[in-house]
Amino acid sequence: MNNMKVSLSPHEKGHFTTNKIMWLVCAALIPSFISALYNFGIRALVVVAASLVFCVGIEYLIQKFLLKTKVTVRDGSAAVTGLLLAFNMPSSIPLWQLFIGALVAIGIAKMAFGGLGKNPFNPALVGRAFLLISFPVSMTTWPKPGETRLVWNVVDAMTAATPLGNIKLHAFNQLPAYWDLFIGTVGGSLGETSALAILLGGLFLIYKKIISWHIPFFFLATIFVFTGIAWLVNPEAFVNPLYHILGGGVMLGAFFMLTDMVTSPMNPKGQIIFAVGAGIICSCIRLWGAYPEGCMFSILIMNAFVPLIDKYIKPKRFGSEVNYGG
Repeated sequence: MNNMKVSLSPHEKGHFTTNKIMWLVCAALIPSFISALYNFGIRALVVVAASLVFCVGIEYLIQKFLLKTKVTVRDGSAAVTGLLLAFNMPSSIPLWQLFIGALVAIGIAKMAFGGLGKNPFNPALVGRAFLLISFPVSMTTWPKPGETRLVWNVVDAMTAATPLGNIKLHAFNQLPAYWDLFIGTVGGSLGETSALAILLGGLFLIYKKIISWHIPFFFLATIFVFTGIAWLVNPEAFVNPLYHILGGGVMLGAFFMLTDMVTSPMNPKGQIIFAVGAGIICSCIRLWGAYPEGCMFSILIMNAFVPLIDKYIKPKRFGSEVNYGG
């Protein structure tokens, strides 16, 4: 008699495997990569390629020689981390610092917790946070789009303030036009400058049902409403909320990092709470914090609350409440 494995329902097979989901996310990031290549030239290609090699290679070495477990780099999760880490970097980042960021993202934020599906925090953002604390000058030096040149492994570029930097300095007269923010011809990290490119990739993921619309919509709506109220109350101290939506890492965070399946709540109600909380934290940091960008910190903070959200916000179980009348 053959051995049979019996598991609990439901038994319907899903349409997507982990591998397929991860590679579709990589495909959705292609428009942002093209935008980065157009704005920052060959240096964008160098940073993205190096980040991919570092993240995939580090995960391979840890699994093969340190943990001595099955190597799973083909599932695409390390590649997604590599892309997102690169897209959160300025094009001028030294490659040795990028390697340290990849080591922290993969080795500490992911593999130290047991690998894919067990990490409580978004690995790419943990890597970025570590680099920002360790190398603040490199992480806040923003080459001007179209004027970055690569000489061997050294970046020669003119630098410029980012839109969020000008907002923090109250240099409202130096803010770029909305169209420049939308298409990405402004300073910033590689993958966050073009709202159009991110939107194309994000809508593709929603169309393919890789992510739900709840998190991006409520995150962006919360930031728009929160910063919009501040602007209406005191337009001399605060800017139009569209600058907060289109500038910085809000769009990239909304569609590609808040929606990480491992570090976000499981059901729609919990996702809404998660997104609104992240939006409020991000807005508070941008409006009153010392650092001009708040997206990264808001996501990492809300990642810590995901277990509590999943514990207390649960869908109603079938058959849990039965009323027979009488």
